[in-house]
Amino acid sequence: MSDKRTSKYISLILRHHPEVIGISLDEHGWAVVDDLIKGVNKTHPLDMESLERIVAQDEKQRYSFNEDKTLIRANQGHSIPVDVELPEVIPPAVLYHGTGMKYKESIDAQGLIPKSRLYVHLSGDADTARKVGQRHGKPVIYTVDAAAMHAAGYTFYRSVNGVWLTKNVPAKYLNEEEKKRDETR
Repeated sequence: MSDKRTSKYISLILRHHPEVIGISLDEHGWAVVDDLIKGVNKTHPLDMESLERIVAQDEKQRYSFNEDKTLIRANQGHSIPVDVELPEVIPPAVLYHGTGMKYKESIDAQGLIPKSRLYVHLSGDADTARKVGQRHGKPVIYTVDAAAMHAAGYTFYRSVNGVWLTKNVPAKYLNEEEKKRDETR
């Protein structure tokens, strides 16, 4: 079985359903590494060497170990209530959100909401947002007026893998990237 499939399974466990393998996460999202390996091993071959490789090579840097590698957690993207201890940070003036065309009407009406996750995920650049959007079909890229949101009292966090997080983005702070380009032509 590939590391990629095992990584996706670990992501499911550490972000959404630790009970699938009979483990629990602490209030900060940490799981005991030995328990994770034992639980994952029931369906996906996994040992410490493989887990270290998955964490190190994950292109999205989804996971972190504690200092002595006895605990592991997902860096963000949880649907279960955990506090991954992210500091509040001042965002750049503009952030980006990539999604699929099928969600455009809903986003234009209600803004960005976390749905099943704890936070809305934003990117620091349009290229990353476009890659995210392409996973959902024809991509739509929104610019987010993060400076105005921050000035209005919205809180931003930045995960250890560089993803920007906030609780929601009202529609008035969104501008569709393609529209913006068309208006400047």
